[in-house]
Amino acid sequence: MALVYKAMLAPTKLELLVPWLSDRSWCGRAGGVDQLGSYRFDDPAGEVGVETLLLRTGDGPILHVPLTYRSAPLPGADEHLVGTGEHPVLGTRWVYDGCADPVYALTLATAILTGGTQVDVYLDSGGELTRRAPTAEARGSGAPGTAVPDLGPVSCEDSGPVTVIHAAPLTLAVARVVGADVPGTDTLTVRWAGGGSAIVAAVSSG
Repeated sequence: MALVYKAMLAPTKLELLVPWLSDRSWCGRAGGVDQLGSYRFDDPAGEVGVETLLLRTGDGPILHVPLTYRSAPLPGADEHLVGTGEHPVLGTRWVYDGCADPVYALTLATAILTGGTQVDVYLDSGGELTRRAPTAEARGSGAPGTAVPDLGPVSCEDSGPVTVIHAAPLTLAVARVVGADVPGTDTLTVRWAGGGSAIVAAVSSG
């Protein structure tokens, strides 16, 4: 379960993302960004927010943008910082490109290998919890009970519209542009409200 609050990050996520996206080789035009949907995974330690946004920039392709939200800087990841924002409940949040965050790598690998899904999101409004209807659904192709190995240090590199995450003994491929081919033996498929479905990530050994 993911818990979110009836409060806005300032600047908003999209305000943080527009300038960051404009520097990404896989983005194209970053003006007029609209959010089509999102899905979340749970950090096993309950410390890091893990959310992936589906965005459209103008009449361009749909972008698949994993983010992590942290209460303190991620050591050694300055170049992957999207920006910082102030949250009325949680305080300062450091927002990172998820592909460079070991928590994202672990949650993605777990969902793919075990046939997992996005988690339910609940809105906390003054202590009253309300389940949010999902705007996107994710499902891994693996089997429940599959063992997920401990992952080594994470590094990532862009390869056209795909980012490759190295986290020995696994390699994860994450589509930045929906529809890009992601090589791997097991996959993550996402469906979003008012749209279609696509394979957006894959995992392989080595």
